[in-house]
Formats: sequence, C-alpha cells, structure tokens
Amino acid sequence: MVHSGSIRLDTRGNSDMHDLTQAVQAVVRESGIESGNVSLFSPSSTSALTTIEFESGALDDLRRALDEIAPPGADYKHNLRWGDGNGHSHLRAALLGPSLSVPVRRGQLTLGTWQQILFIDFDVRPRQREIVVQVMGETSGRGDEKV
Repeated sequence: MVHSGSIRLDTRGNSDMHDLTQAVQAVVRESGIESGNVSLFSPSSTSALTTIEFESGALDDLRRALDEIAPPGADYKHNLRWGDGNGHSHLRAALLGPSLSVPVRRGQLTLGTWQQILFIDFDVRPRQREIVVQVMGETSGRGDEKV
C-alpha cells in the first residue's frame, strides 16, 4: 500500500530550520501503515532534509559548519549569472540533499532517541514550501520484525 501526504511550511529563509518529526508521524498514523518506509522529498533546489538532535546547540553547530563550507558572502558563479545572491543556498542544499527515508515499525518512525527530522530552507528570502511525504508498506503488520 502507498499513502501520499504533504507538509506545508512558511519559512524565513537563511537556514531557517524546522522539526518535521511530529508532522511526519501524523502522516504515518493517517496512512494506517504498520510496517514499511516513509519517504520525504523537498521539491526545491534551495532546501534540504536530514536528521539531527533538534536542540539549539546542535542547530547552531550545523549553521556554523554550513557557513564554513559554503559561506553566504563568497563568490559564486550562480550569483554572477542570475544576480539573486543565493549561490550558497543551492550548494548547501546539494550537499545535504532533498530527500530522506525512515523505516516504519509498528506504525512508528524508527528514529533514535535524540534524532529528529530536520527541514532547512537555505534560500535568501521567505518561502512557502511543501514537503512530499509517501508512506509505503503493509497495514496488517506482516513483515514486521521482532526487536
């Protein structure tokens, strides 16, 4: 069985970070799928999905690391061509990636204790974003392993 849903966000840009864990779990619950996989995708070239411990220290550390890897003020050929100032946004999004996959067991996301699903909008202005969520698997729990 496949169940599709989405999560809509209004973002501020500039590495705006959102914890999607509860919203994704709600889509899994709505699907009725007990055993399978949830796939998330951000149809955007300036945002990304990953996991992290969603607490201010870890988030600040991630922002700092991204500033070191792809600083906003650096010279980017994208900015020369388009003049939109978001060359670093495209680079950061490409490095982290637009998708994430999480196993579902007993109707629950199989995330670690301190692991949350993170969406980051790297663009340089506020945006309206939609994250596509697809849950695939079995509703009866067949194939659910014992842990």
